[in-house]
Amino acid sequence: MKKYRCTVALASILCVHGLAQSTQTTEGLKEYVPVLPSVRANFWDIDLKLGYAMKSVGGGVYVLSDNGWQSAFLVTDDGVIVFDAPESFGKSIPSAIAKVTDKPIKMLIYSHIHRDHIGGSTAFKDIKGLRIVASNGVAEFLKEMKDPNRLLPNETFESQKTIKLGGKTVELTRHFYHSNEGDLFIYVPEAKFLMAVDCVTGGYAPFQGFDITTNFHEYLKVFDQLLSYDFTTFVGGHLTQTGTKEDVEITKEFTMDVYTTVKRIHNGMDQQAVVAEAAKTIGTDNKFLLFKAILDRVTDQSMKELKPRWINRLAGVDVWLESQVRCALIYVRWDDKVS
Repeated sequence: MKKYRCTVALASILCVHGLAQSTQTTEGLKEYVPVLPSVRANFWDIDLKLGYAMKSVGGGVYVLSDNGWQSAFLVTDDGVIVFDAPESFGKSIPSAIAKVTDKPIKMLIYSHIHRDHIGGSTAFKDIKGLRIVASNGVAEFLKEMKDPNRLLPNETFESQKTIKLGGKTVELTRHFYHSNEGDLFIYVPEAKFLMAVDCVTGGYAPFQGFDITTNFHEYLKVFDQLLSYDFTTFVGGHLTQTGTKEDVEITKEFTMDVYTTVKRIHNGMDQQAVVAEAAKTIGTDNKFLLFKAILDRVTDQSMKELKPRWINRLAGVDVWLESQVRCALIYVRWDDKVS
């Protein structure tokens, strides 16, 4: 079984943090930096009646977004392949496809288990002969969940699968950078299109705790794995723009900066001195609180270094930076090598 390297250990920290955040006033939210103008300029123009927008990115691939979630589909000579059906606008995907082609929907591919990305799949339940494709781990999880909003896959694979349909190719490769059950790279070589959900969000820092990764060790590898593909369009499943190789490179730079900064500060800190200083105030009985003083000191010092470097480069840095630092800290403290 895969280890929950980040999320489980982070949960107790975030519970306390969440209680503090729950009392935050609306005025307090104004302390966060607005979305960068360079990112705002790329917001999708959403048709409010439809609830989504659609763009062709070439090679028969169309991307859909509601400025919160993203999915895509591939039109081939023999039918349509859909990549994810988000909970928010999945019900509209069949009608969106009908606007650009009269080819039948032949296949629905799940990137991973999370319902925000596949919870709209019931829109496809009446399509006869539909192939619903997912990795074995995803299929097993969904079978156990018995969620009526996530249709069960009927075609599964272990680690890799190549699909040929109507002159187009879709290459599926399973990774473990985000969820324990597996996450797919979805690649259409003819379109130079790559989709990997919940790792890179163009223009933005990653979501909380590096996209709530369950395995930060694998997350650190994902960027080089993505960059090994020949692609011009990248879809990460979220927010307000599609991405490019540059977005992957920038997210890699941010992630490695957080990791190396946290590691340097943690490993270089005189932790006994921090405990001794805290003990002057709280005594020596509460061992958890004394240990927390170490983690808090590393977190505070790391954030002070990182925030000025990134606040004007990626949107949302100040929103999630503490959770990114905590995630990296858990890895550095318990999983990483010392050197």
